[in-house]
Amino acid sequence: MSEHKHDDNCGCGHDHDHEEPVFVVSDEEGVEREMVMVYQFESDNQAYAVLLDRNNPEEDGLILRVEEEDDEAFLVGIEDDAEWERVTAIYEEFARQENEKQG
Repeated sequence: MSEHKHDDNCGCGHDHDHEEPVFVVSDEEGVEREMVMVYQFESDNQAYAVLLDRNNPEEDGLILRVEEEDDEAFLVGIEDDAEWERVTAIYEEFARQENEKQG
């Protein structure tokens, strides 16, 4: 098996323009944004997903709880303040570590 890493600049001639799954999320005013999932993690046996705006990835993203029912997964907003504080701290630590790797 090859150790070749495929990406946009690998020069192998394969098409690497793969579409990411897009989630359409509406805010409180009903404005829809196309979001892509960039990170998933678990805390206290609960899965979470981080989504960023597909058209403006520099804008603040969303952290949503992943809930499963009948073999289907749903993204649900986090309403509990303690849960929100816990998961944002986890994500902020991950983001800090990623920034250190790139910097």
